[in-house]
Amino acid sequence: MRTEDTRTGGSHDLRHHGDAEVRDDGSALVDLAVNVRADTPPPWLRDRIADSLVSLAAYPDGRAARAAVATRHGLPVERVLLTAGAAEAFVLLARALKVRRPVVVHPQFTEPEAALRDAGHTVDRVLLRAEDGFRLDPAAVPEDADLVVVGNPTNPTSVLHPAASIAGLARPGRTLVVDEAFMDAVPGEREALAGRTDVPGLVVLRSLTKTWGLAGLRIGYVLAAPVTIAALERAQPLWPVSTPALAAAEACVEPRALAEAAHAAHRIAADRAHLVAGLREFTPEGLQVAEPADGPFVLVRLPQAAAVRRHLRDLGFAVRRGDTFPGLDEEWLRLAVRDRSTVNSFLQALDRALAPAQR
Repeated sequence: MRTEDTRTGGSHDLRHHGDAEVRDDGSALVDLAVNVRADTPPPWLRDRIADSLVSLAAYPDGRAARAAVATRHGLPVERVLLTAGAAEAFVLLARALKVRRPVVVHPQFTEPEAALRDAGHTVDRVLLRAEDGFRLDPAAVPEDADLVVVGNPTNPTSVLHPAASIAGLARPGRTLVVDEAFMDAVPGEREALAGRTDVPGLVVLRSLTKTWGLAGLRIGYVLAAPVTIAALERAQPLWPVSTPALAAAEACVEPRALAEAAHAAHRIAADRAHLVAGLREFTPEGLQVAEPADGPFVLVRLPQAAAVRRHLRDLGFAVRRGDTFPGLDEEWLRLAVRDRSTVNSFLQALDRALAPAQR
């Protein structure tokens, strides 16, 4: 684990995301590149969103949705801000907060660093190592960092850091941003910090696009101290979240939806175990799985991964390249967890893709 001071994104394309793998000529591929749960949104959620369309003539009113999110986490509404997806929240943080030394813990979702750089900040990186299982050592974060960003569970490593380790990063005068976009895919949401008010400077980001298949609708939220929420809200444009997105937010935090998400988290865990077991069969070919994995995706390392990824495309499967994440190189691939039938077909394709790569 080391700290890296870099003035640019270096060789990493911070604005490359999994959706690039399934655009245009990739639209017909079986998608293991995007971390959005398959077969979503469910019919009841589509109906709720459709019902909201009769109100499109009026400006969006987010009060009910904001109150619903606050209730879901046991917080006052002053600690909640609705955003057009978690990505908007990163932009707001970069623009609204006055920071001197922001640090991003990598490998992780690259948009936080990209947003900070676009806002004119010089960003330091703490790079977690594969040899350490990509585990967080709080002591590796510089003491003078006044903004620290970490994902939990982390995209793309699928590591779930102990809540105590992350909370241990809190310091007076430091903003601690925890990206929990995939936490609702973890059974019991263990190690979650959402709803905590005892950690100074804590900012938790949540996304509703992953579990509910709403990437095209853009809805997420921020949980933080009222003074931080107020600063972020001032940086937002007017009516930043659409009426259909507000309807989705309210629906997705209701008891019925939370129960469905909890059931889905257990199913994802079982499907992930099936995927990991199948991937281990390729250990003789040099494939390594980053374990333990706790997110709805798995990170793997294998020789000639770029060639394997291209061959998988020829065989009808899209996977996420890993070399755009700081701390990783072209030997890494990220695989979204899918149902067992899809996983079995993928493993057969991987067997075929590895054969020519080993020649």
